[in-house]
Amino acid sequence: TTLVDQLLRQSGTLASHGEMGERVMDSNDLERERGITILSKNTAIRWREWRINIVDTPGHADFGGEVERILSMVDGVVVLVDAAEGPMPQTRFVLQKAIDLKLKPILVINKVDKENCTPDAVQEAVFDLMFELGAEEWQLDFPTLYGSAKNNWMSEEQWQKPTSSIAPLLDCVIKTVSPPKVTEGNTQMLITSIDFSSFTGRIAIGRLHRGILLANESVTMIKSSGQQLKAKIKELFVFEGLGRKKVSKVVAGDICAVMGLEDFEIGDTVAHIEGPEALPSIKIDEPTMSMLFTINDSPFFGKEGKYVTSRHIKERLENELERNLAMRLDQTNSADRFLVYGRGVLHLSVLIETMRREGYELQIGQPQVIFKEIEGKKMEPLEELIIDLPEAVSGRVIEMVTQRKGLSLIHI
Repeated sequence: TTLVDQLLRQSGTLASHGEMGERVMDSNDLERERGITILSKNTAIRWREWRINIVDTPGHADFGGEVERILSMVDGVVVLVDAAEGPMPQTRFVLQKAIDLKLKPILVINKVDKENCTPDAVQEAVFDLMFELGAEEWQLDFPTLYGSAKNNWMSEEQWQKPTSSIAPLLDCVIKTVSPPKVTEGNTQMLITSIDFSSFTGRIAIGRLHRGILLANESVTMIKSSGQQLKAKIKELFVFEGLGRKKVSKVVAGDICAVMGLEDFEIGDTVAHIEGPEALPSIKIDEPTMSMLFTINDSPFFGKEGKYVTSRHIKERLENELERNLAMRLDQTNSADRFLVYGRGVLHLSVLIETMRREGYELQIGQPQVIFKEIEGKKMEPLEELIIDLPEAVSGRVIEMVTQRKGLSLIHI
């Protein structure tokens, strides 16, 4: 997110908005407090004669649903790796998704100003990781840049010699990532995100894959189930810096926001009014953990929140389902209890904290791992734990992990 700040500054976008502070894309309060990206967000900048759409995604596997839904909007990826820490577990997760979708990677080794950093070793580690993940030969031939986003410089040459700006990264994007490959045919846009405005209602955001979209144009909306609905576009917007710019026409390859559509969901296709064709819907990995949400029936009922009934909680959870693709919701045999499925403890804890801040009062149960039956065998999800620590205390850590039923411990 700090790197996106510098890209916005380099293009002159932030200058027009005055001093905006740091991590301007992390607009959510929880993101700023925790120092992590939770929601995918997009912006667009102009560099030389090109317009570049940028999507900032979370790195943590718990928010993988955010990554999966937006990868269909991009033509290439910038893999950002710490020069001292090297590839992290979440690097593997996000990179696997990008490789599977045949996207061209650009490696950026960041924070080379850190003491004891090893950029060359990190570059080799990323190459080995990509090879292990099944990258094709043309994907393994990726360009590498070294630099420090915080200090506003990037270089394709030597990491020991800082440059004066981050421009080499933008030039590398222009050189490496191909312009959108537009095929002939009727209009097709996949809805990958939903926004809301108190003035205009729900807003559909996605990338136009084929054809053109016009303001005040009638279109066909194809649901994931195959059902077709007639709709009319009221207004069109494209992304420009930190805001949106109203336009009368959007061409194939661009990311846009569409106002005026009703009853749509993420994964639906906006198609031509005549001869509509659907795009493949978004595939999301299944949840791995569940948690019970109930009304607060303790003696402290109503002390903190203003939304306390089961109806309030149910409506809020159903609204969350619209934009949080990795979440699932099941009813139980009680009207006051709801079973919520998510990617992990962090994924569910962010939802709980968001609801608490919005004024919802609820009780939650302990997280439960989801078991599945595959080919007649009962299976459970596994997590990989990597700990860097002095050898003198490794025995105690191994003992603690074993108590938590850790398996297949490998001592390196």
